[in-house]
Amino acid sequence: MNLVTAQITLVKKVSHQDRLLFTKHLATMLKAGIPIAEGLDTLVEQTRSLYFKKVLSQVLEDVKNGKSLEASLKKHPKAFDQFFVSLVAVGEEAGTLEENLEFLSKQLAKDYVLRKKIQSAFVYPGLVASATLIMGGFISFYVLPKLVDFFRSFEIELPLSTKILIFFAEIMKNYGIFVLGGIVLLPILFHLITQQSMVKPVWHNTMLKFPIFGKLIAYGQLARFARNLGTLIKSGVPINKSLEITANTLSNLRFKNDLLDIAKSLDKGKNIGDSMRKSRFSEFPPIVSRMIAVGEKTGKIDETLLYLGDFYDDEVDDLSKNLSTLLEPILLIVIGLVVGFVALSIISPIYQLTGSIRR
Repeated sequence: MNLVTAQITLVKKVSHQDRLLFTKHLATMLKAGIPIAEGLDTLVEQTRSLYFKKVLSQVLEDVKNGKSLEASLKKHPKAFDQFFVSLVAVGEEAGTLEENLEFLSKQLAKDYVLRKKIQSAFVYPGLVASATLIMGGFISFYVLPKLVDFFRSFEIELPLSTKILIFFAEIMKNYGIFVLGGIVLLPILFHLITQQSMVKPVWHNTMLKFPIFGKLIAYGQLARFARNLGTLIKSGVPINKSLEITANTLSNLRFKNDLLDIAKSLDKGKNIGDSMRKSRFSEFPPIVSRMIAVGEKTGKIDETLLYLGDFYDDEVDDLSKNLSTLLEPILLIVIGLVVGFVALSIISPIYQLTGSIRR
C-alpha cells in the first residue's frame, strides 16, 4: 500500500467546506452551459482532499457510463447524505438541476456558518479550561510536592487550608501519574459510554437541559430542522419523506426521534403543526408549531420553515456572542477562588512562623 492509498484509507471523510465548494462550483458550471461530465472532471482536478477526489472520480466514471448524477452520488453516502441526494434527484426529474444545486449551496453555506457559530461559542470556555488545567497540572506536579516537606518542618499548628493543600500535594506526589491518566481517560470513557444505544438517548435529552449550552444546542437543531425541511419541501420532496430525511440530518436524538414520530402521525391524517403541540414534543417552542400550522393552512409551509431557519440562525448568533460575556465572570470567579485558596494556604503558615519567631 503506497502513501497516497494509505492516506485515503485513513481519512474517509468529506469536510462540510469541500461539499459546499463542490456544490457551488458545479451549479455555476451547469448554469454556464458546461456538461455535467466536463464539470465533474474539472472539479476532480481542483479538489485537494484525496478521499473526495477518489469519490468524485468514481462519480465521474458512472456519469460517463450513462448513470444519472443522483444514482452516482447515492453510491457514496459518506460524502453525500440523503438530504443532498434527494435535492439532486428532484432537480434532475424537474430539469432544474442547476437551480437546485445553487439553492442547495446557499443552504449548505448557512449550515456551515451555523456550525462555526456553535463551535466558536465553545472556544472561549475551552481555552480558559485548558489553560487552567495546564497551570494546575504544572503546580500540582512541580510546585506542591516540594512544599510538603517544607511545611512539615514547621513546628506550628498548620491552618486547615494548608492541611488540605498538603493532602492534595501528597496525592499528586505519590499518585500523580494515575491522576493524570484518569484526567485523560475519563473523558474518553465518558464519550464511549454516552455512545451506547441505551445511554445515548438519555444523554442527548440531558444535554438539552444544560444551562446556556442546552439552549445553544436546541437552537442549532431547530435552525437545521427548519432550513432542511423547508429546502426539501420547496424542492418538491413529499412532506413525509422530507421529515424522515431531515430527521437524519440532525445530531440530537431527541429531535431526530420526535421528527420520525411526527412523520408517522402524518399517515394518520394529522399535520405537522398539530403534532408538534403535543407535550412530549416540548423541545419545539410554541412559535415553531404555530408558525408551521399557519404555513400549512396558507400553503406556504416552505417559506415559513425557511424563515424559521433564519430566525434561529440569528438566535444562535446572539447567544454565541453573549456566551463569553456570560461565562467570563463565572470563570474568573472560579479561577480567583482557586488561586486565592492556594495563596492563602502557602502564606498563612509562613506568616504564623514569622510571628512566632518575633515573639
